[in-house]
Amino acid sequence: MRGIFAAAVFCVAVSVASGKNPPASQSEKAKDPHADCPMHMAHHEATSSAMNERGEKGMGFSQTATTHHFLLKSDGGAIQVEANDPADTASRDNIRMHLSHIAKAFSSGDFEIPMFVHDTVPPGVPVMKQMSGKISYKFEETPAGGRVVITTADLHALAAIQEFLRFQIAEHKTGDSTAVH
Repeated sequence: MRGIFAAAVFCVAVSVASGKNPPASQSEKAKDPHADCPMHMAHHEATSSAMNERGEKGMGFSQTATTHHFLLKSDGGAIQVEANDPADTASRDNIRMHLSHIAKAFSSGDFEIPMFVHDTVPPGVPVMKQMSGKISYKFEETPAGGRVVITTADLHALAAIQEFLRFQIAEHKTGDSTAVH
């Protein structure tokens, strides 16, 4: 952990020393201030590796033998996980067990697993906990795994759900669209 902290401090120092100016306007996309740091990729990989290790413990299946997707819908979204190999029935069955559990846990306002996996409280979770009575979580099987379909008619809850899903897209590096479909 000390090594990760040292790498982060080094990245900040390199960023400050480079004297790069912030974007001239709000319409310009802000560049990652640590992208020029020679230790950035090592820090990034260590963070991803630690998240995957916690994910395997918290979810009960390999993070590299499976693929996560997070989908944003006009009434909520979905968390979908599938085994990469269709013949991997052990991963498929563990995914189904996990997502079935997640649907029940989230319904009762329990977000301990994503907080453990990400080592933080994901954005949106506090509101999703508060508004658990206005959000529906339904587990569905897919051929290679399953999904949790999340729906709400409440605009405040909807914003929290989509904030949570966008965080998941970024953390799991799924490449899923952050636009609502």
